[in-house]
Amino acid sequence: MEFHSGFSVITGETGAGKSIILGAIGLLLGQRADLKALKQGADKCIIEAHFDLSRYEDIHSFFDENDLEPDLADTIIRRELAASGKSRAFVNDQPVPLAVLKELGERLIDVHSQHQNLLVGKHDFQQSVVDTIAESHALRADYEQAYQAWHEAEKSLADLRAQIEQSRQQQDFMQFQFDELSNASLADGEQEELEQRSDVMTHAEDIKQALYDADRALTADATGIVTQLRSAAQAMHRIERVLAAAPELAARLDESYVELKDIAQEVSASMDSVEFDPAELDSINQRLDRLYELQKKYRVESVAALIALRDDLRQRLNVIEGGSELLADKEHEVQQLSDRCVSLGAQLTAQRRQGAQRIESQMAQRLQALGMPHARFQVSIEPCSPTPTGTDRVAFLFSANTSSPLQPVAQVASGGEIARVMLALKAMVSGVVKLPTIIFDEIDTGVSGKIAERMAQIMAEMGDGGRQVVSITHLPQIAALGTTHYKVYKEETPQGTATHMLMLSNEERVGEIAQMLSGSDVSQAAIQNAKQLLRFAK
Repeated sequence: MEFHSGFSVITGETGAGKSIILGAIGLLLGQRADLKALKQGADKCIIEAHFDLSRYEDIHSFFDENDLEPDLADTIIRRELAASGKSRAFVNDQPVPLAVLKELGERLIDVHSQHQNLLVGKHDFQQSVVDTIAESHALRADYEQAYQAWHEAEKSLADLRAQIEQSRQQQDFMQFQFDELSNASLADGEQEELEQRSDVMTHAEDIKQALYDADRALTADATGIVTQLRSAAQAMHRIERVLAAAPELAARLDESYVELKDIAQEVSASMDSVEFDPAELDSINQRLDRLYELQKKYRVESVAALIALRDDLRQRLNVIEGGSELLADKEHEVQQLSDRCVSLGAQLTAQRRQGAQRIESQMAQRLQALGMPHARFQVSIEPCSPTPTGTDRVAFLFSANTSSPLQPVAQVASGGEIARVMLALKAMVSGVVKLPTIIFDEIDTGVSGKIAERMAQIMAEMGDGGRQVVSITHLPQIAALGTTHYKVYKEETPQGTATHMLMLSNEERVGEIAQMLSGSDVSQAAIQNAKQLLRFAK
C-alpha cells in the first residue's frame, strides 16, 4: 500500500480487515507481538514500512543517538515475527532493540483510536497537551531533574536521621566495644608473628640440636663439608694445566665452597639466637589468648577484621558526635534543592498558563466550527505540592452550553462531544508537533451529518503542508472529503480468506460512498447524493 500526502480516507464493511492494517502499524510502532497475527500455517510474518523524512531534519538526532545509518529519503522500518514466538526489529536493515523501534515509531506515526477519546479526561494527557502547546518540554525536563535530585536528597536526609537515632540508642554499647578494641592495641600482622615466635620457643631444644648437628657436619676440622670441599677445589686447581675439564670443575667447586661457607656462618649465628625464655613464652601465649578471645567474642577470624570493626565503630561514633552538624548540612542541601524545584515549578506553571490561554482561544474557535457555538472550554491550572511533573494540577473543564457550569470534560461531555473535543485538541497539537503521519480510527463515533463534514474539514486542514492524515471511517460525509480514498475488502480464495486494499478512482468512489449512504442496494438517489458530496468536497 502506498499512502499519499494530505487527507486520505479508508472505508470498508465491518469485518473487512481494517483492524489488520492498524495491527500491522501497531507492530511497527513497537507494540507487543501476538502470535495470532500470523496466518495459520505460516512460519513468519514480516511488516515493513517506508518513510520519506527528507522534510523532517530534526529526526537526525535520533539516528545519531542510536548509532543508526540515516536515509531520510527512504527510512525503512521492519518487524519480523516467527511462529516460534521470536520477534526482531530493524531500522534501515540494522537490527535494533524493540525500545528503539518504539521511540522512532512515536516520532513518525500517531494512531488515534476510539478508546483514546477517554484520554481527554486523564490528568497526564491534559498536562502533556498544555506542555506541547506551551512548548515547555525543555523547562519540564529541567524541573523533573530538579525534583528527582530533591527527592533523593530528602531520602538521604531521612536515612541519616534514622542512622543517627539508631546509633544514639546504641551509643554506650558501641563506645564500650570501641574502647575495648582500642585498648587492645591491635596491629595488623601481629598475630602471625607471635604464633611463629611461640612455635620457635616451644621447640627451642629440638631446633638448637638440629642447628648443632648441621654446624658440625659443615665445619668439623677434618671431616666438615666445608673443609672437604675446599680441599677438593684445591686439588682441581693443581691439575688445571693438564686436564681440560679441571678449570670449570674448579670454578664450580669454588662457588659451592663460597655458598656452603655462607650457609655455615648463618647456621652458627642461628645457634646463638635461639634462646628459650619461659617468661617471654608465657607473655606471648597470653597475648595470643587475648587476640583469640577478641576474635571469638566479635565473631571474626583475624586481627585485620578486628581492626576494621574498631575503625567502623570510630566512624559511627563520630557521626553521632557530629550528628547535629551533619544534619544541618544535609538539611541545608535539601532546602536549596527544594527552593530550586519550587522556582522551576513556578516558571513551568507560568509557561503553562500562557499555553492554556492559547488553548482556550483556539478551542473556542474550533468547537464552534464543529457545531458547538455555545460550548465553553477552560484549562484550569491550580497550584499543588511539588509532584514529579510540576507544582500545579491541570484540568480540562467543559460546558456544552452557556447555562451549564464548567465541569471536568470527561464527566459532562457526551461521546460525540468528546470526539469533537479530542479532534480539536489533536488538530491544535499537530500544528506544533511535526509528525509525518496521523491516523484516526473512527474518531467520528457519535457524530453524523454536518458535524461529520466539519470534522473531515479539520482533518483535511491537518493534512495541509505535506503531512499524511488518514481517517478510517464509516461516514460518507468524511469519506467524500478525502483527497485519496482507499477501500478495504475481503476475498475468498482457494488458499483462504484474503484482505485487500484498493485505491479508488473517481468513479469507484461514487459507488463506494453511495453504498455507504444506502447499504448494499445502491439506489440512483444514493448515487446522485454521493456525486453531490464529492462535488462539495472539491
